[in-house]
Amino acid sequence: MLIAQISDLHIQKGGKPAYGVVDTVSMLKRAVEALNALDPQPDVVLATGDLVERGSAEEYGILREILKPLKAPLLVVPGNHDARGTLAEAFPDSGKRVGASEFFHYAVDEFPVRLIGYDTTVPKHHHGEVCAARADWLDRTLAAGGDRPTVIFLHHPPFKTGIGHMDRSGLTNVPAMAAVVKKHPNVERIVCGHIHRAIQTRFAGTIASVAPSTAHQINLDLRQDGPAAMKMDPPGYQLHYWTPEAGLVTHTAAIGDYGEPFNFPW
Repeated sequence: MLIAQISDLHIQKGGKPAYGVVDTVSMLKRAVEALNALDPQPDVVLATGDLVERGSAEEYGILREILKPLKAPLLVVPGNHDARGTLAEAFPDSGKRVGASEFFHYAVDEFPVRLIGYDTTVPKHHHGEVCAARADWLDRTLAAGGDRPTVIFLHHPPFKTGIGHMDRSGLTNVPAMAAVVKKHPNVERIVCGHIHRAIQTRFAGTIASVAPSTAHQINLDLRQDGPAAMKMDPPGYQLHYWTPEAGLVTHTAAIGDYGEPFNFPW
């Protein structure tokens, strides 16, 4: 199974540049072109939050038009810039899976790897949260899947990255999530967004990773008092390749024209 992951798209009202600098519309269109050019094609594309800038219906309308050409099916979860209700209306294929939960949670069982979308957002705040209700939902949903290999996808990473200003808007009550994940060794990976960089670490008996943004990246500054800054490093996406023999193997790809592949001389 091949899972593509895009994150932190930040589409803005009127299609305007984010922060007056980043042409997120054009950059997302290039990301869609890059994904559609893949051979083999992904079985599914996960979009791990901050899909738009302010959570408006207009922004989601622009986003839907840009993503419409995707060949692979799309699954989304909200980030801190999203509005979960408006997002569910804009993407009913994901929204229908929310069920009775007040959060944008769902499980997808139609692939060789079970996929769990997990909503960590706190409305009108940048940080995320794993409250008791969310921890309980995750535990019950993982248990319902038996021992099937599973990927949990969410926006806020459940670990400190060393980038101080981003960690201060990170996920709270991480021990509650860690306790649940430790009970279920079939969790192959926890894939996240929010930090706009490719990052990975061990977490609760599995691996947690962050995908780069399809647009701007967070400046790599590990000083705890470093300023909140972005940088136009190459945009990217990740491919998570799963086989029964090896489990999940992740590749990070840059989006852009870096020339055609050439063969080694031997």
